[in-house]
Amino acid sequence: MSQTSVPPSEPVRVLRVIARLNVGGPALHVSLLNSGMHAERFRSWLVTGTENPGEGSLRSYAEARGIEPIVIPEMLGQATLAPRDAIALAKMIRLVRLVRPHVVHTHTAKAGFLGRVAARAAGVPVVLHTYHGHVLSGYYGRLRTTGLRMMERGLAQITDRLITVSDRVRDDLVEFGVAPVERFTVVPLGLDLAPMFASAAHRGVLRRELGVPDRVPVIGIIGRLFPVKNHRLFLDAAARVAERHPEARFLVVGDGPLRTDLEQHARKIGLADRVIFTGWRHDLPVIYEGLDLLVVSSVNEGTPVSAIEAMAAGCPVVATRVGGLPDLVDDGRTGQLVPPGDAEVLAHAISTLVADRTQAARLADAARVEVERRFLASRLVDDVERLYLRLLAAKGITAGVRNEASAEEPVS
Repeated sequence: MSQTSVPPSEPVRVLRVIARLNVGGPALHVSLLNSGMHAERFRSWLVTGTENPGEGSLRSYAEARGIEPIVIPEMLGQATLAPRDAIALAKMIRLVRLVRPHVVHTHTAKAGFLGRVAARAAGVPVVLHTYHGHVLSGYYGRLRTTGLRMMERGLAQITDRLITVSDRVRDDLVEFGVAPVERFTVVPLGLDLAPMFASAAHRGVLRRELGVPDRVPVIGIIGRLFPVKNHRLFLDAAARVAERHPEARFLVVGDGPLRTDLEQHARKIGLADRVIFTGWRHDLPVIYEGLDLLVVSSVNEGTPVSAIEAMAAGCPVVATRVGGLPDLVDDGRTGQLVPPGDAEVLAHAISTLVADRTQAARLADAARVEVERRFLASRLVDDVERLYLRLLAAKGITAGVRNEASAEEPVS
């Protein structure tokens, strides 16, 4: 039976590809999609590569949801091409021909390259790629960035639909010439936020662990210790906050290649006794409950999961006005946005909310309502299921369901 002549009773076969299941939003996203899609309508496989050192892994998160990832060890999340990529591509093509999916859906840059090329080589009917952010500015030098933009333009030509997690990410990609705006669909993140909504059950746990009294402000940042996250800006702002609030403590949750440099910088600017580097933590509801404030100091972002989780947990957010953050944080209503790269302005925003608990609580309450409305996993799964069915119907493929295949696009 051919791929494009499928009885309606047969489930849609979906091969989802991500470069690695490192700690971060994309790994959560693919795990929730693979485990959450309607079991009678869709059958999903998850293909992944190998995590880089220091990134942490969410493989246990996927496995806890009944997912057994198919691992291609040669697929590494690096913005370079190497001989191992040819091996990874050959393995990917063999896998696609074995599974014979109706849909290949790729996530992250390296998986987007290997997965889309393999899908087209194997004649897959529908190919999609999700940009959770992008590495087309702020990551690399001019020559590599130009090469990556050219590669993404070429890959867009073999992709049926390009998905972004926010309007701002879409607008960036249009500006960089990846594809015209009509080729994109915006599907915001969806997360399992129930543990964050219930974070009050952990009240006092983090502060007892740290030996910090309730009245002492604790300001945190969560994420990979990687240049684009700009932890140095967080530390420089923290030094200024400490001058105004000497009792304040600062928490850096995460790990990565910059940890040693950041620890040295903290000592250099006089924060050695006030900053705690925790490494990766998996008890994030405990962390968010114990923070007075979460900071996102990035120079570029898609939609940071840490900000969504903090908002769900009732922890106020101060973030740089970059990437998809303005689509997430309504400045002055659900959080505070500041210009990127300005430690003094960031410190002022932090200090203001530390001093004004009423204002901080007002922002937190509004943010909690907003994320419950916009970022639940059930909404994400529904959006993606309807998009798959619409694209399959356009190709004359009737697998999965009856009349939902002609539904409207989930979001614009």
